[in-house]
Amino acid sequence: MDQRDRKQDPVSMDEVEAEEAVSLPNKEVMSLLDVNANVDLGLDLAAPVDLAAAANLNVAAPIEASASANVLSPDAHAVSESYQHGSIDQAISGSAHATAPQTAQIAQDSSGGTTGDTTGTTGGTTGDTGGTTTGGTTSGGVDSLLNGGSLLDANVNIHANADLTAPIDGAVAANGNVAAPIDASVAANVGSAGATAEALAPQQVDISQNLDNVTADATAEQNADVSQK
Repeated sequence: MDQRDRKQDPVSMDEVEAEEAVSLPNKEVMSLLDVNANVDLGLDLAAPVDLAAAANLNVAAPIEASASANVLSPDAHAVSESYQHGSIDQAISGSAHATAPQTAQIAQDSSGGTTGDTTGTTGGTTGDTGGTTTGGTTSGGVDSLLNGGSLLDANVNIHANADLTAPIDGAVAANGNVAAPIDASVAANVGSAGATAEALAPQQVDISQNLDNVTADATAEQNADVSQK
């Protein structure tokens, strides 16, 4: 007999009512993960900073520039000339001293607090298995999800106290001569047929730099007394 020719008995209402089923909550109230974190930090920060800088500098920067352009000009000429002539004489005679003495006394106390305190319970049922684990603040499970809760509900409480200290001491001393003569010239013809572009940039600069009997001293003395509890 063909399987399709068999007459199947209908399911009675008693059999339907005997089946166990749990209706799912609305989708907007379902949550797979619910995490609550409470972080309490107590910080003592101390960063005494002491800096000293001394410098003797001669700076000379003669700059000359010239530009000329013809964009769509046929039978046009673009000429750019930039001539620079100069004489630079720099001399330094002297001393540069930088002194940064630092004395710091820092006492920090962060006693009376707890670090990494997490308490709570872990529980839930999955299918026919279930259990409870103490020592965390996580709860949930499939049963919690089907009743509008979360598959995983975690609560974390962190209490921390820290002492941070960073005494910084620095000193810089410099003697220098700086000369930067710059000469530039630009000429351009973009779409110009029969045009001529010429750019000339001759440069003649005499530079004389001298450092006579100069000294550069940088002293950074640091004395820090740090007490942390």
